[in-house]
Amino acid sequence: MERRRAHLEITGMSCATCSGTVEDAVADLEGVEEASANFATDEGTVAYDPERVSLSEIYAAIDDAGFEAAAETRTITVMGMSCATCSGAVADAVEELPGVLRADVNFASDEARIAYNPVDASLGDVYAAIEGAGYEPVREDGDDGADDQRERAVQRELRRQRRLVVGGGLLTLPFVPMMIEMLYALAGASSPIPMAIAHPPGWLEFVLATLLMATLGKEFVVGAYRAFAHDRRANMDTLVAMGTSAGYVYSTAVLAGLVASEGLYFEAVAFILWFITLGNWLEVRSKARAGNALRELLEMEADEATVVRDGEERQVPLEEVRPGDVLKVRPGEKIPTDGVVVDGQSAVDESMLTGESVPVEKGADDEVVGATINENGVLLVEATNVGSETAIQQIVDRVKEAQSRQPEIQRLVDRVSAYFVPAVIVNAVVWALLWLAAPETLFAVSSWLGSWIPILEPVGGGPAVAVPGTDVGVPLVEFSVVVLASALLIACPCALGLATPAATMVGSTLAATNGVLFKGGDVLEQVRGIDTVVFDKTGTLTHGEMVLTDVEPVGEPIADGGAVAGDGDAATGPEPDRQEPLESFVLGAAATAESGSEHPIARAIVEAADERDVAVDTPTDFENVPGKGVRAETDRGTVLIGRRTLLEDNGVDTAPAEETLSQLESEGKTAMPVAVDGQLRGVLAVADEVRESARETVAELRDRGIDVVMLTGDNERTARAVAEDVGIDPENVRAEVLPEDKADHVDVLQAGDGPTAGGERETGGRRVMMVGDGVNDAPALTTAQVGVAIGSGTDVAIESADVTLMRDDPADVLKAVNISEATISKVRQNLFWAFVYNTTLLPIASLGLLNPALAALAMATSSVSVMTNSLAFAAYDPHEEYRPAITRPLAWLRR
Repeated sequence: MERRRAHLEITGMSCATCSGTVEDAVADLEGVEEASANFATDEGTVAYDPERVSLSEIYAAIDDAGFEAAAETRTITVMGMSCATCSGAVADAVEELPGVLRADVNFASDEARIAYNPVDASLGDVYAAIEGAGYEPVREDGDDGADDQRERAVQRELRRQRRLVVGGGLLTLPFVPMMIEMLYALAGASSPIPMAIAHPPGWLEFVLATLLMATLGKEFVVGAYRAFAHDRRANMDTLVAMGTSAGYVYSTAVLAGLVASEGLYFEAVAFILWFITLGNWLEVRSKARAGNALRELLEMEADEATVVRDGEERQVPLEEVRPGDVLKVRPGEKIPTDGVVVDGQSAVDESMLTGESVPVEKGADDEVVGATINENGVLLVEATNVGSETAIQQIVDRVKEAQSRQPEIQRLVDRVSAYFVPAVIVNAVVWALLWLAAPETLFAVSSWLGSWIPILEPVGGGPAVAVPGTDVGVPLVEFSVVVLASALLIACPCALGLATPAATMVGSTLAATNGVLFKGGDVLEQVRGIDTVVFDKTGTLTHGEMVLTDVEPVGEPIADGGAVAGDGDAATGPEPDRQEPLESFVLGAAATAESGSEHPIARAIVEAADERDVAVDTPTDFENVPGKGVRAETDRGTVLIGRRTLLEDNGVDTAPAEETLSQLESEGKTAMPVAVDGQLRGVLAVADEVRESARETVAELRDRGIDVVMLTGDNERTARAVAEDVGIDPENVRAEVLPEDKADHVDVLQAGDGPTAGGERETGGRRVMMVGDGVNDAPALTTAQVGVAIGSGTDVAIESADVTLMRDDPADVLKAVNISEATISKVRQNLFWAFVYNTTLLPIASLGLLNPALAALAMATSSVSVMTNSLAFAAYDPHEEYRPAITRPLAWLRR
């Protein structure tokens, strides 16, 4: 039994109880033998059996206990991978290192995303593990960034592949007449090429084929040996190496007179190697193109910034800008880094961030994002996030994370790929032996199939023993070698391996350039299956900018001088000491109480008081009652403002204001009774404007058969008024929901206990997407199948979300759904063609109906076609619902 010891740096422990909590959480895991934590040094040690528990599970247990163990994540470019088997070998080699939590390797992007414990593992260890597996990691250089090094590595690989294609093409050129003659023969026509040109001397064929095997063939032989020597695996290189070696060795034996035959297959060897090398070059080019969008995002950053220090302007490199620096941005210039406008007014082009072409107006206190373009006025911007903390750097990092996490369907493909190459080898060997054992029977089957498909016929006329008394046919051993080579070369694990990561790579990049960030390819898959979208009301369906609309005193009007006209009543109680109108008194008392809160409603009340010149003092005592309101000691007395229940719990009768409250709530406003010193004084109402895009978004979601639910802390009347405005069914409104209860409502929906839009009970659980923007939404975002944080949301909400929308616009929910559906549709298209290709052509090759050179051409074409199909997806507009090209004419006819 292997025993490992992990040394962890743990943050968040403040006492012995904390360290004990960590120890208990980790010790409860099966496979952990010993766990200790020291809060004084913020360190922990865990002894565990890696066969029974993983380091990532230990980290998760610490996180669930409310603490955090230090970990670092790096993206490393890995060159030399040729298929999904290669990426699996790299992942296995890295994950075997002590201290590595997780290794996600993407063959399509040639990248490995490694999460590791910096105490027990280092980048040097990771590089060594990758090299030990037989692949080439691009090491970080202190002078250049990782992206620059990756770009250089990709360009080097492109140049190398191009040299191989050009050099191999020149060596293959003499075999072209022979291939043309073969194509004429397949068409049943005589070739115009003279025999001497179409069939060069055998020794010349041998020399050319030997040179090709020593150059192009070496790439595949070395790759096959590397895969087998390091972890006893077979990959795509294995298939090519075996297929070409079989043809080369057999032809050499014939030329040397060791085998009685006249058939040479040097031309097949030449075309096999050149076709597949050409395919590899095109594939590398396609991968580079797929990653261009991300690189272009980073290249949009400004190189320099104008810093204003002590009244003087200085041009400095972007790397020298620090948080707090004030930057001057002139019209037409790029905003150098994330920041807040401190002076000036302008329109800013944020299309690179959101995909929307309309510039956004910016003024004092507005946030701006680095690399966006200032359209007209001069702006002074205080830098907030710089370097790797900027939004654009975070977007790129988020996209790379998304590309490293593949959909569930890819796991099935990976399992198939793990057995695919060995199965192909076994299949090829078995069919070659079967042809040797029963050529007549198999020839009958092959000929029958060829009669149904005119372009197919047994290679060389079939084995000579199966067609006695004719001039057609080739020796049986030769035909078996042809079957062996064709059955090996026709199989394409590349197409299978590229199908999913190529589509998700393009899809996640497309999403990022349109203001939608997915945490992973698995999230893309989950979004596609959503049947219910839950919106938090404030800040999501509405602007989240509350405005005070009504101040309604309760009781007798105030006469001149502040005295009540009449004797007053029990509802209003004693009049205030200060001489001011009751309306001003109510607003002033409420504003003073709310001045201690950062809630949007509180800010609206305080701002309204300032605008009306109502005195606002500082409360001497302030208490926020979660989900109900506030209680505060003010110069006007003890103030209660919030829900009816808050006042009633404190013995204040709200009945005299019920009619006013109901009227305001029916108008979609949030109405709050105000009490001072135990007496009801009035009602305040605030309103939050519904976003125009909210109505369109809800209508579009419902048209697609998706239920829309609204969660809000507002009372039932206000909630229903807003729901009616945006088009949500009253049955799908959850009102008066306390912040801590939002996650419970999501759980109820996912368990299938809520009503449907028609008011009936659910019989099965729903797949819920939760859309929110605040701290209170974070638990619900985590609970939901898919959590979506909109751009104006807090950091904690964004961190809890699976999808982040860069704009504070619910319409981008549709973008997320469209991109998800489009990406997974592309994945399925790619997988369909990859499986169809392999399942159709493998039997044809096994029956001796396919020349090895044509098999190699088909193999190269399949992987290139998958990349091409994925790249075509980059032109998709996510504002529109995705339709595969084949169905677009039908959609046009339905209009």
